[in-house]
Amino acid sequence: MEINLISDTITRPTKGMLEAMMAAKVGDDVFKADPTVIELQEKMADMFGKEASLYFPSGTMANQAAIKIHTQPAEQMICDKWAHVFNFEGGGAAFNSGISCSLLDGNRGMFTVEQVKLAINDPENYHIPITSLVAVENTTNKGGGACWDFEELQKIRRVCDENNLAYHLDGARLFNALVAKNETAKQYGNLFDTISICLSKGLGAPIGSVLLGTKEQIKKAVRIRKLYGGAMRQVGYLAAAGIYALDHHIDRLAEDHERAKKLGKALNNLDFIKKVEPVETNILIFYVNDEVNESDFVNALKEKNILISSMGEGKLRMVTHLDFTEEMLENVINELINIKL
Repeated sequence: MEINLISDTITRPTKGMLEAMMAAKVGDDVFKADPTVIELQEKMADMFGKEASLYFPSGTMANQAAIKIHTQPAEQMICDKWAHVFNFEGGGAAFNSGISCSLLDGNRGMFTVEQVKLAINDPENYHIPITSLVAVENTTNKGGGACWDFEELQKIRRVCDENNLAYHLDGARLFNALVAKNETAKQYGNLFDTISICLSKGLGAPIGSVLLGTKEQIKKAVRIRKLYGGAMRQVGYLAAAGIYALDHHIDRLAEDHERAKKLGKALNNLDFIKKVEPVETNILIFYVNDEVNESDFVNALKEKNILISSMGEGKLRMVTHLDFTEEMLENVINELINIKL
């Protein structure tokens, strides 16, 4: 039995989700005629209290569309040095929107309002880029599933308003944060100009993300999605998976969080583990001791049919998810205790 902890994107649709997909009513979404896509978009917009939303094939494309909406070429986006929009979207901010990034040295992917204030360029100084956007990621991927303090996000919002800056949330795993912190979707909908939400991570859909914003922003996003090659036809079959995920897979995220915490506790008790980052949601970041070869450790687990990932900089990652059961958890902990390096 293979146990895959590389990511929460590796899940397969449940029986109920597959049934919902097969029963979906579909049309041509390029002509805005797919009823299931329309239902998903309206459901998400209502959930977050936003005017509109748009279904995308990926979170990267949704984020890149948001950046394009909020910026002009030669302007600048403020984000954390570990942000997904900077590190893991292929340089898209530079290629698609022609902007540069002011990278903040945050804590586990989270920065402070004071750091934002210092990073905003003087708009009268024509030697430097105009700052136009602040991008936040919640939960933080490279930060180990860390959740932002909502009061800090509110403070950053006020600074954005004072400086005429747009405010985007890469909420790929936002539902993990909502469950962990007992927060609501509307809290975030009221705070950010645009929000991207991934349906294919913890929620377990096979594909798809949604971008939320105003009607005018989403009208622009439709054109940008077309430009990026993201317009789809009878995509209601996939949108139905997203609807099912929203209806059935949000509350159960707490199970993933609890299993990740148990893994973290087990790792903390092992002599060859140097550090385990605090575990808040479903991502577990840890480091082996200097005398232990990182690749040897990963390969030793692979030989036991347990797959984990290396994120560079010595970071090792495990991600719990819909397909990771209690039995698998016990198996992994047992193999960690008995591993030979």
